[in-house]
Amino acid sequence: MWIAPWCLAASSTSVARPRFSYPVAGNTTSPQLPEPSLFSRNMERTFIAVKPDGVQRGLCGEIIKRFETRGFKLVAAKFMQASEDHMKNHYLDLKDTPFYAGLCKYMSSGPVFAMVWEGQNIVKLARMMLGETNPADSKPGSIRGDLCINIGRNIVHGSDTVDNAKTEIGLWFKAEEFVAYTPCAQAFLYE
Repeated sequence: MWIAPWCLAASSTSVARPRFSYPVAGNTTSPQLPEPSLFSRNMERTFIAVKPDGVQRGLCGEIIKRFETRGFKLVAAKFMQASEDHMKNHYLDLKDTPFYAGLCKYMSSGPVFAMVWEGQNIVKLARMMLGETNPADSKPGSIRGDLCINIGRNIVHGSDTVDNAKTEIGLWFKAEEFVAYTPCAQAFLYE
């Protein structure tokens, strides 16, 4: 099986990208398609975690598939069981709510699949993909709208702001756990 060499590159500095051309009316030469600028135009990272109920139901692959299909890039992931103290730090902004203690206990009750995804406007778009916190308010086509019923078992967490994404990513991942690469499809996703 032949694999294009630019799909095998492991880092963004060593990627040999194909050049694409397209015809221009009245021009006998074909101009080159410009390289996309990876870290411009609202490129962001967000934290997404499949909660214990999503893991137990075998939905990690489905959730990954939806983000990959959308065109987002997975840059870090780990399968782990977080401690209750870790979850208390994660949900610190909810500490004054009546459900805080139960949420932290539940989130530490089983394995979680933690991920960092990268893409243009990803924080906002990921929240749209996830659906409303209450699955009953989520639209069909969203992850929660399609895959769950109850607010207490809404299968997935996603950062709600860019600042919270940075905080959550820092809480769950170390710098050495990230992988830098350029996806083969990048030129077909971004102008």
